[in-house]
Amino acid sequence: MAENTLLSKLEGLQHKFDEVSTLITDPAVIADMKRFVKLNKEYRDLERVLTAKKRYETLLNNLNEAKDILANEQDPEMKEMARAEIDEIEPQIAPMEEEIKLLLIPADPEDSKNVVMEIRGGTGGDEAAIFAGDLYRMYTKYCESKGWKTAVSSFTEGSSGGFKEIIFTVTGENVYGTLKYESGVHRVQRVPATETQGRVHTSAASVAVLPEADEFDVVINEGEIKWDTFRSGGAGGQNVNKVESGVRLRYMWKNPNTGVSEEILIECTETRDQPKNKERALSRLRTFIYDKEHQKYIDDIANRRKTMVSTGDRSAKIRTYNYPQGRITDHRIGYTIYNLSAFMDGDIQGVIDQLTIAENAERLKESEL
Repeated sequence: MAENTLLSKLEGLQHKFDEVSTLITDPAVIADMKRFVKLNKEYRDLERVLTAKKRYETLLNNLNEAKDILANEQDPEMKEMARAEIDEIEPQIAPMEEEIKLLLIPADPEDSKNVVMEIRGGTGGDEAAIFAGDLYRMYTKYCESKGWKTAVSSFTEGSSGGFKEIIFTVTGENVYGTLKYESGVHRVQRVPATETQGRVHTSAASVAVLPEADEFDVVINEGEIKWDTFRSGGAGGQNVNKVESGVRLRYMWKNPNTGVSEEILIECTETRDQPKNKERALSRLRTFIYDKEHQKYIDDIANRRKTMVSTGDRSAKIRTYNYPQGRITDHRIGYTIYNLSAFMDGDIQGVIDQLTIAENAERLKESEL
């Protein structure tokens, strides 16, 4: 039976859970932060599977008891109660099995991380920068609805509004696992504010969602970092240009995938506190290197999956925002909705849910569970 096959895959998990539970209280493990974080994640994952396993086993036991009563009990009232219980339990079995199968597939290790998001205006000049600003507003509204915090690291304003480029961090629960679907080129079709003839133009902006690296994810020789400071520009009153709070770092890094050395340049003007800006610039440096080093892993996943829902070519056009028709189309899954106004106000969860379903279907097929 299918349920016996599934239950057989769950055997031994309790022993593994008990083993991990013991390890995370071991002082030697606690002292090894990288191992401790990894084991804590494994503990939480196993706990979720075992909780689902208990619910599944309870459903199966109750179903078998009800079927036994229906087959052997003579009392009509008892038989009717058993039949009602069977009708209630049977529709829950298949979804429960799907939930367990997904829990058994190793999750993307990056999903629980915070992110660094980069939005850049692409083709379309001033209108592309305005659209990049619209996307930034959309994401900040969405993050606000999720209770996540956003903080701008750096930005370059467009000459007619919006941003030529804006880089910001998002912190919260399961941020990368949710926002990773947004990486790619976003295309807009509308009449720009700068258009005098009323013609519809097509412009684009690129979005990159990078999992924020922890300190132990990459090795950086901080002694080789070259630091500069400068006065931050932008809004902030009379004090903003009096102190050199902005920081710029330069770091030579050899890409292990290509063997080529390159200079990384990062600026941060996020706060008026220079040490904090240095700390955040370092965080962005770690994230940049981590992203580059893991590109091979990301490409491997993309090559195995048909729709490349959350990984792969970041230059691919993933979504079109059509203003005249009030339409949004996600090209990866052929999903179209007509609530553009609400979408641009941050109501993007519906599309993310559809992308999650599509990716989960791919993961199940790949795992052959």
